[in-house]
Amino acid sequence: MCGIVAYIGHREACPIIIKGLRRLEYRGYDSAGVALLNGQLTVYKKKGKVADLEAFIGEQDTHAHIGMGHTRWATHGEPNDVNAHPHYSTSERIAIIHNGIIENYAALKQHLQQQGHVFHSDTDTEVFVNLIEEIQKQNSCTLEEAVRLALHEVVGAYAIVVLSKDNPGQLIAARKGSPLVIGVGEGEFFLASDATPIIEYTNEVVYVNDYELAIIRDGKLEIRSREDVVQTPYIQTLELELDRIEKGGYEHFMLKEIFEQPRSILDSMRGRLELEAGHLNMGGVRAYERKFVNADRILIVACGTSWHAGLVAEYLLEDLARIPVEVEYASEFRYRNPVITERDIVIAISQSGETADTLAAIELAKSRGATIFGICNVVGSSIARATDAGAYTHAGPEIGVASTKAFTAQVTVLTLLAMIVGHKRGTLSDTRLRELMVELSTIPAKVEKALLLNDQIEKIAETFKDVPNFLYLGRGYNFPVALEGALKLKEISYIHAEGYPAAEMKHGPIALIDENMPVVVIATKDSSYEKVVSNIQEVKARKGRIIAVVTEGDDVIPAMAEFTIEVPATSDVLMPLVSVVPLQLLSYHIAVLRGCNVDQPRNLAKSVTVE
Repeated sequence: MCGIVAYIGHREACPIIIKGLRRLEYRGYDSAGVALLNGQLTVYKKKGKVADLEAFIGEQDTHAHIGMGHTRWATHGEPNDVNAHPHYSTSERIAIIHNGIIENYAALKQHLQQQGHVFHSDTDTEVFVNLIEEIQKQNSCTLEEAVRLALHEVVGAYAIVVLSKDNPGQLIAARKGSPLVIGVGEGEFFLASDATPIIEYTNEVVYVNDYELAIIRDGKLEIRSREDVVQTPYIQTLELELDRIEKGGYEHFMLKEIFEQPRSILDSMRGRLELEAGHLNMGGVRAYERKFVNADRILIVACGTSWHAGLVAEYLLEDLARIPVEVEYASEFRYRNPVITERDIVIAISQSGETADTLAAIELAKSRGATIFGICNVVGSSIARATDAGAYTHAGPEIGVASTKAFTAQVTVLTLLAMIVGHKRGTLSDTRLRELMVELSTIPAKVEKALLLNDQIEKIAETFKDVPNFLYLGRGYNFPVALEGALKLKEISYIHAEGYPAAEMKHGPIALIDENMPVVVIATKDSSYEKVVSNIQEVKARKGRIIAVVTEGDDVIPAMAEFTIEVPATSDVLMPLVSVVPLQLLSYHIAVLRGCNVDQPRNLAKSVTVE
């Protein structure tokens, strides 16, 4: 869960690397470092943000045309200067940066210590670089060969870049389970964990596959397998726009991404919802249409916000397509020996497409013969390549660690999927399908209208910014929204918050309610509206402070609630796309008022690429 970036070419390397690290800082931000090769192999690294690294480097001579950098989210070893990457080998002739985790590092470290290697950090990465050095020493081989042999000995996940003082014009990289993309320019190459540091310089990229090594020297790129078989690089053209990864005048990326949702929802529907033709189209579903129609059940595996999107999909698929659905935490799925058959479809959801637990769940399901359908945002990501079929959300880059537009884009794609499968199975009539298509086409405008509530929500946030706890309640399609609202508040404001089905409040959480407890109730007009009204009355009777998200024109709940947020009316099925927006804004404004780092909350990283 770290960001890596490297450059080799005719430009000054350090400014490119530093700028790349700033763009990757959402992946990890507890320390950062740079290694530059110009006759000498020099490492600069510092605990803290990339800005702290820049201040540390100051006016020192950083002239070099080859280098690499790293921004860290700690796994092995606490965040400090010593544990920051890059790491030297014992001789300081080799340096490495690493995203991932080496599971057998302890045994390797003990062996290397017996060979005389000295360790200064608590990281598994320092073990990796010393293993490379020891193999090169014992076998009198090239650096390339030493890296390749080392990859056979390490167990775990990695994306690495290696520099050596003895190979001044060469850069070596490799990956397994952690993302790595190479930008191809004119006589220059850019390496990174994702495309955001690259797009400014080139839109031609190569996605490195698992168990592949990339060797760059003499202005040429060579890809080899771990078994030393030459591979043909597949160069893709990025469609990413530079302005999509800048703040564009917003104070934070998270706020920008909340306000991008009308566009990202529309982009998720583009080419799939053909309203005039009365047609829905999703290529990945079309290729496996018979599998979906005849599926015994659908399993959904995901983590965090994507898991909440999966819960919405459970309601959608069972409601519209009448297929049994189970939603699983990917982190638990692989460890409980799940029952999976060839007639099951597994839907894997991940914004980054690199979530380690979800990838592991995919591999388990594939081994049992299930059909795997992936939903992710990042083109060329590991999940996109590991699944049988799938759909991109086309939400655009999401830099804020707390997902917002990723959630609504995922729910949009899952809604389209449920509509398509339901219609194919005959459980969704032509008339009902047409009604939902028309209503779905209006959602971007309704989200736009919900965003106009921003100033009102900021004032509500001022009232509650100092409370220690929040409770979120919802029923039906709005229950997953309650969970997502609570998660957003926890992630960025550090206020304890819990989401519950509104009716479950009586079975325990009601004991928490007093005059100091704010309770956010998603109470839009739907089939369970009267029940939610009763739940609100129960909270009010115990002096709870009610913040109600209601449908425009509601004249019942405003009389009970301390604060009311009105959102545009829409179908029950589509309401999560609208009702989640006020909760995102509430969390954002509370976090800002508390002085929290909204885009980079403590202890969190955007893409969880380790277990």
